[in-house]
Amino acid sequence: MSSSRPASDALASDVRDGMRIDWDVPVVMDDGLVLRADVYRPDEPGEFPVILSHGPYAKGQVFEAGYPAQWKGLLAQYPEALEGSSGQFTAWELLDPEHWVPHGYALVRVDSRGAGRSPGYLDVWGPREVRDFYDCIEWAGVQPWSNGKVGLAGISYFAKNQWQVAALRPPHLAAICPWEGANDYYRDQTHHGGIHNAFLPDWYARMDTIQHGVGSRGFRNPVTGLLAAGDNDLDDVELRAHREDLPALILAHPFDDEWHAEHSAPVEEIDVPLLSAGNWGGLGQHQRGNLLAWIAAGSKQKWLEVHGGTHWGAFYSNHGQELQRRFFDYFLKGTGDWSDQPRVSLHIRHPDGTTTLRAEQEWPLARTQWRTVYLDVATETLGADIPAETAERTYHALGTGITFWSAPFKEQTEITGALSARLWVSSSTRDADLFLVLRAFGPDGAEVLFQGANDPRTPLSQGWLRASHRAIDPARSTPWLPFHSHKSAEPLVVGEIYQVDVEIWSTCIVLPPGYQLALTVLGRDFDHGVESRQYRGSGPFLHEHPQDRPTAIFDNEVTLYSGPDMPASLLVPVVGP
Repeated sequence: MSSSRPASDALASDVRDGMRIDWDVPVVMDDGLVLRADVYRPDEPGEFPVILSHGPYAKGQVFEAGYPAQWKGLLAQYPEALEGSSGQFTAWELLDPEHWVPHGYALVRVDSRGAGRSPGYLDVWGPREVRDFYDCIEWAGVQPWSNGKVGLAGISYFAKNQWQVAALRPPHLAAICPWEGANDYYRDQTHHGGIHNAFLPDWYARMDTIQHGVGSRGFRNPVTGLLAAGDNDLDDVELRAHREDLPALILAHPFDDEWHAEHSAPVEEIDVPLLSAGNWGGLGQHQRGNLLAWIAAGSKQKWLEVHGGTHWGAFYSNHGQELQRRFFDYFLKGTGDWSDQPRVSLHIRHPDGTTTLRAEQEWPLARTQWRTVYLDVATETLGADIPAETAERTYHALGTGITFWSAPFKEQTEITGALSARLWVSSSTRDADLFLVLRAFGPDGAEVLFQGANDPRTPLSQGWLRASHRAIDPARSTPWLPFHSHKSAEPLVVGEIYQVDVEIWSTCIVLPPGYQLALTVLGRDFDHGVESRQYRGSGPFLHEHPQDRPTAIFDNEVTLYSGPDMPASLLVPVVGP
């Protein structure tokens, strides 16, 4: 029988706010390295289901202090995130113990190897880190306060590594809830359509504040007084020697190779119940992985939810918290009504920003009417028929590109699902980067924009492709999802015309009569002409690295073609009642 006594090997233990909290509990890995965990559990005898997280964000860095702007925005949009909580234990992208421990859960937060208060060599999402995660799950499953069932929950980083560790099938893992994460390291994270994505190198700079060894230069937990990034101070040279040079590695691996594979998950190996939650506006990182990993996952019991709004908001909303609790109550406690949960739950978006929650049974939706509309470069329109005449139009890649417009819709039309475009292109140089933007406009000419996961001016969807990466894997491709192999580059011959198929990430919108659909094709990141880099229309997911995009190649002229022999088109997922 377990007890509410403190863990004898914890650095310290407190009873506060109705919880027994053990700080800096040692968790020994299979190679002998000791990671550090904080354990929040009911202050009473019993064996409780465990919800565990493992990552590099420093468990001692509280949300409000570490991410003040996001914290302020969260409470403005979802004040319920702090109802019944002091907020002093709320960590970035993780469950709030004050919301979960009173419901009979033990929450375990582990600083991953080389981060926070855990020593070692830092390699984010690397094989060693995933094996550590496995060991942490097995440790939590046999503690005297554990009922032997471990669940995983968290956003982004804490979602991606759930796919990874679940594929290893830890015996005590009982359920996972990856929320707005990613899986395919190449296509979801490091390269979009073969084009270097700046986000991870920029994101990695935050290790300067949370890597183990930052010590007194880092954050101090106001509750415990402990330094969130360890007690020892390493200089910058020592810190760099204790972590992978992620920006350099991404540049060194421009193709989808073994390095990318070992930082992704073979999701078909996953067999535990899972709830995958994606964001329609998570263009660039926080949508594609949740949808495609859900489709491919081997679990017989799997559910999908897709919402909108900010990257972190829905997780802490009443809807998000209730959804997660019902899921974990059922699979970690054996209680509740989750058996009534529809297999797929979609928040259907409308131009005014409202959403309607709708139950479905599959993804993609079986009743989708895949509608092909054709580009006419002579008139810059989208139409139902292939243009009768061959035409071409050239644009400067770093300019505003070309926008193709549909006629105003005569009746209400729902577009929900993934899209793809087939283009015929030529270039004035040996390559071309294609940036496609799906847009909608009202009768008054105003563009339909949404608060996305990271950008408040998010269009309907975006897609990317480097023309030299045009080769697709036919075994893994569908009409709505051309799957590019990204194994090598096939340079263009200047002036020669090539057919290319471009993946456009999934979207959801109900367009009333009078609205128009538009497709913009250009050779750089889409923006709305505003000054702020972060809020130009593509969020932090930018593609500007001079080593990957030298101006001699990508500051070029690109020509689009259409006509009977070159039926450029857009495949649109129209959904009926």
